[in-house]
Parts: sequence; C-alpha cells; structure tokens
Amino acid sequence: MSRSWSPRSRRRYAAPRPRSLWRKVLDYGLAIIILGLLILLAARLDRVETRQTQGAAMINDGDSITLGAERIRMRGIDAPEYTQTCRRNGADYACGTLARQSLVRLIAGRPVTCSGWQRDRYGRLLGDCKAGGTDLNRAQVEAGWAVAFGDFESEEATARAAKVGIWAGTFDQPQDWRDSHHGEVVERKHGTLASIGDAVREIFRFW
Repeated sequence: MSRSWSPRSRRRYAAPRPRSLWRKVLDYGLAIIILGLLILLAARLDRVETRQTQGAAMINDGDSITLGAERIRMRGIDAPEYTQTCRRNGADYACGTLARQSLVRLIAGRPVTCSGWQRDRYGRLLGDCKAGGTDLNRAQVEAGWAVAFGDFESEEATARAAKVGIWAGTFDQPQDWRDSHHGEVVERKHGTLASIGDAVREIFRFW
C-alpha cells in the first residue's frame, strides 16, 4: 500500500534590507534631539521647586497677603475683592471687607507660613498658607468668605448648604466682578490643569 505525501513548502524569509544612509541620518538625528530634550529637562527641573516663606502677615484682602517682600495669592480659592459688594436681606453690604476681616480672624496675629511654586500674572506666589495648625485656604472657603477656585469644592458645597458668609445672600463670582469692574483678563483657576501647564512652561522657560 503506497502512501502519497507532499512535502510542505518551506517558507522563505527575506533578509531585512539594509537601512539607507538617509534613514540612518534620520534615526541618529532623532536620538540626538531626544537626548538633548532629556538633558534640558534635567537642567530645568531645579526651576520647579517649592518656595516657602513665613513671617508676620499683612492682610491685603480675603485671599491675598504679604509676607515681608513676598506677595502671596492663596491657591485654590477666590474671595470677594476688597471693594466688592454683595447683597443680603435686600441690601448691599461690603462683602469684600468682611472677607478680609475673616482672614484677619483666622490668622489671629500668628506667624503665617506659605508654600508654593507657581506665580500668577501679577508675579504673586500661589501659596498654601497656614497659621499655627489652621489651613487658611481651606478655612476661608469653609467660613463662606471665599469660593472654590480649582480646589476645595466639597468645602464650598458645605458652606453653601449652611448659608454662611457670602452664601447667606447673593453675589457676583469674584472673577466676574473683576472682569466687569476693571476690564481685565479673567484670572485663571488654580487647578490641576493649570498646574500642569505652568510646570511645562516653567521647565522650558529660558529666562
């Protein structure tokens, strides 16, 4: 009994073509560019570092203070401007002044420590500030004298539900009030996306 058998055709493997001179130049060029970017990144990382300042605070308004020569804008919150008015029980009142007074009470004459690495368009350090064990950024939102501005949304919700501070009446959002009264560009929220963008700019800043 004969058995027919057909050998399986062998697969032929073509040898890879040698890279052209142009392809080699392109590959080496990309490698040099990537290496250069990594060196630049390492050299600029020293720019993205936390700055810390402390001392007796001069309170400017409900979300900004001065420590020595350093002007601080409290990160993640936005308080009514010092000259801003709000409305409660059918009458206007100086909510900006009361927001500043709230911050004065929270600090209570104690030394203030602020840390941060970003700066706003006015050159102020965006800082997380404390007086003793009090987180001033968070406490201003909890007291109802600042709104969440990239952070502290849950604290704002609690204050709004309790109708404390500016939530006891009606008010313009501080950024809207600034825009309508000064004609300036609305200030950007100090949230995660803003922080990422600032980090990229800070790393590749050449001045």
